[in-house]
Amino acid sequence: MSTTFDTAAIDTALADLTEGVKTWAATGLGRRRELLDELHALTARDAEAWVAAARTIKQLDVDSPLVGEEWMSGPMTMLGGVQALSDTMAALEQGASPLDGVDLGSAPGGRVSVPVLPHGIFDKLLLSGFSGEVWLRPGVDAATARRKAGLAQLTPAETNGVGAVLGAGNIMSIAPLDTLYELYANNRVVALKLNPITDPLLPVLQAIFAPFIELGVVRILTGGAAEGGYLVNHPQVAHVHMTGGAPTHDAIVWGTGEEGARRKQAGEPALTKPITSELGGVAPCIVIPGEWSAADLKFQAEHVATMRLHNGGYNCVAAQTVVLSADWPQKQQFLTELRAAIDGAPARKAYYPGSDNRVAGALDSYPAAGRANGRVLVENLPTEDTPLLGTEYFSPVLGVVELPGEDFLGNAVEFANDKLMGTLGANIIAHPDTIKALGARLDSAIEDLRYGTVALNSWTGLAFLTPRASWGAYPGHTIDDVQSGIGVVHNAFLLDDVERTVVRGPFRPAPRSILAGEFSTTPKPPWFVANKTGATTGRRLTEFYGDAKLRRLPGIFWSALRG
Repeated sequence: MSTTFDTAAIDTALADLTEGVKTWAATGLGRRRELLDELHALTARDAEAWVAAARTIKQLDVDSPLVGEEWMSGPMTMLGGVQALSDTMAALEQGASPLDGVDLGSAPGGRVSVPVLPHGIFDKLLLSGFSGEVWLRPGVDAATARRKAGLAQLTPAETNGVGAVLGAGNIMSIAPLDTLYELYANNRVVALKLNPITDPLLPVLQAIFAPFIELGVVRILTGGAAEGGYLVNHPQVAHVHMTGGAPTHDAIVWGTGEEGARRKQAGEPALTKPITSELGGVAPCIVIPGEWSAADLKFQAEHVATMRLHNGGYNCVAAQTVVLSADWPQKQQFLTELRAAIDGAPARKAYYPGSDNRVAGALDSYPAAGRANGRVLVENLPTEDTPLLGTEYFSPVLGVVELPGEDFLGNAVEFANDKLMGTLGANIIAHPDTIKALGARLDSAIEDLRYGTVALNSWTGLAFLTPRASWGAYPGHTIDDVQSGIGVVHNAFLLDDVERTVVRGPFRPAPRSILAGEFSTTPKPPWFVANKTGATTGRRLTEFYGDAKLRRLPGIFWSALRG
């Protein structure tokens, strides 16, 4: 194979890992748990360096509240995921199921549901009013769920070769968490190739993964598309996992240009080994009409703005289409607040490559769109045959669709399922009185949404932060129509037969929630882009996730309340 780069580093890494497969097979459950505990301690130690590298990548000022995003979606998420996976390994080490002691529930359609949030007293304190559960596929009973929880760790000596992980360039915990999922859920040793955007994070990842690197079961590589292509097609790689967009997936699987198109048409993939993937899409936010107060309108507009603008809009699960009832009497008030929330969100640099071009493309398609600080809001979108519904812009571009008010919820679900590209995540916002009035109809709507995560009065990003939740597309996609990807990650219970995650949150922040009888003490969430103390709260949460010292809790609550 002719290349224009040095292949020696990749060849050496894969030779090491081929030997590492034997080492991993001989590594018992107890030592595998200890490795996670060592990783946890190293992540806590190097969290500051992690966030400093992320600030460099994303060109954030050291005193920006947006640095909180890097604490929470970086080392904090990593610490939570590692601890949850360690707990699972401890159960397996004792010959138990990770689900022993977990009260399984039921979901619509006769499904088994597995509660994943809150998990323990600290979740109840820090995320009061939020909840989450994983729905298993129809036909899977509770006994089967308990028996199969653990995945490949049920037979740890039966390893599955070398896996190549192509890391993401947007959220800094994605690549390391995907590495752990390959190691533990799939029993594969890992060659992790970083996205070139995240190269400044390399020293931190090498430091925190040192125990796995020394054991010979992880190697971390750098390089661009050429190196990635060489890696995934290497004969010593048994499996590929990637995070990115559908075009990148298709380039890997089928090839590029006319030859790639020919291969896809003929069903002749260039990649002849299995691939799993977490890809993006056009995520909806369905706003169910109701009678909202002025404070409700403002808060939920900030909520929707966060769904789009978190991390600058460079999220696979960023909301891209707001779905409103054309007949909602408060529609214009909500849109006024939404414009204000988007315009007033902190300015930030467009660090992700190609962002400016994608924004310019949206403006070419929608010249009448509103724009501010590099952000685009397209109102009155057509309901079909328009670029915004079928293109993941991966930039601060948000569209608004209006559907008939009669049977709005049914229309919105049908629209989300049939008109939008991708199935990673869908959001629903509804007033508590509306939820009560809809009753089982709302449960049916959640069941009918074909998305890997559905969030009610929360953002689907919460599922990403929840370590025992599953994360990935709705099941059923194939390499020739990949949509938002194939397979799941995170899933620290190591559940089999996952269908989706459903998360729920309070409609109002504290103290209004308490006064309205919602019994949630969570103020404006620290991940909101308009949260003024996000950086302080994010740091303090990360420190707590690192050592669980109770003395840290008052500082977390005080910072959160001031947000």
